[in-house]
Amino acid sequence: MPIHLILPLYLLFMTTTPEKIECLIIGSGPAGYTAAIYAARADMKPVVYAGMQPGGQLTITTDVENYPGYPDGIMGPEMMENFRKQAERLGTDVRYGMVTAVDFTGKPPYKVVVDEKHEILAETVIISTGASAKWLGIPSEEKLNGRGVSACAVCDGFFFRGKDVAIVGAGDTACEEASYLAKICNKVYMIVRRDEFRASKAMQHRVENTPNIEILFNSETDEILGDMKVEGVRIHNNVTGEKKEIAVQGFFVAIGHQPNTEIFKSFITMDETGYIITQPGSSKTNIEGVFACGDAQDKIYRQAVTAAGSGCMAALDAERYLSAKHHAAAH
Repeated sequence: MPIHLILPLYLLFMTTTPEKIECLIIGSGPAGYTAAIYAARADMKPVVYAGMQPGGQLTITTDVENYPGYPDGIMGPEMMENFRKQAERLGTDVRYGMVTAVDFTGKPPYKVVVDEKHEILAETVIISTGASAKWLGIPSEEKLNGRGVSACAVCDGFFFRGKDVAIVGAGDTACEEASYLAKICNKVYMIVRRDEFRASKAMQHRVENTPNIEILFNSETDEILGDMKVEGVRIHNNVTGEKKEIAVQGFFVAIGHQPNTEIFKSFITMDETGYIITQPGSSKTNIEGVFACGDAQDKIYRQAVTAAGSGCMAALDAERYLSAKHHAAAH
């Protein structure tokens, strides 16, 4: 066969031969990187695919004051950079790519596809894909997204320094972002659907004691106003029916998160909102050799420290699974 025909066939064979991995970690953040640290120390040669947002939600968080070991606090991005460096120092292979498909049928190793082209065969899989922000779902929100509409105050608040903004939400995240915006913006209107917060008492008090935050209870967003950029918001009181327009230049959405678990739903048992269900007291899923940690399976606590703890659990569970498997094969 002519060499110009042999070479392409050889290259095709090389690019389609699956890569074999002992421990594949899908997603980064506190859960993924902690799992990687423990897996690396156990000589499992972990490979982390960091996903669309390397470092997870902490990369869009400013001061982290509630993670043990940082008496003066630490910036979220710096903290996640430290996590990554520690994981890599111990031998983790951190890669920047997106897992686009999985096949968890049968027994391990399982087929995983990265960026729709690179195929992996993984003996164990740790899912740490986290969660993404939810949106209101109104047309003007989509039209003006990136033109004054944002789901990340820390990312985009800088652009509204000295201006008036609105933020929707009633939980800890909304309160934290409202407090952040209040430091750099002239006025912050906080739109709360019910007559009370869902946030912790500490976060509520912080918002209530900030002079330039005005809380609008029993209020919902009808429309974000503006053609090419945000110029205001029209809200209505869901008790009295009264409508009013408020002039703002920025509009932030902080109403919760959706777990990033869509690609696993054909195989993994989840609750009605897409959070992965793990066996009590473990990170084990309904699939042998597949484990879940962090915000992909935790809808209750959703803290960096609990995510890191669950990442530790996942790595230990994966290590014990592989040890039992290798022991059984040897006998």
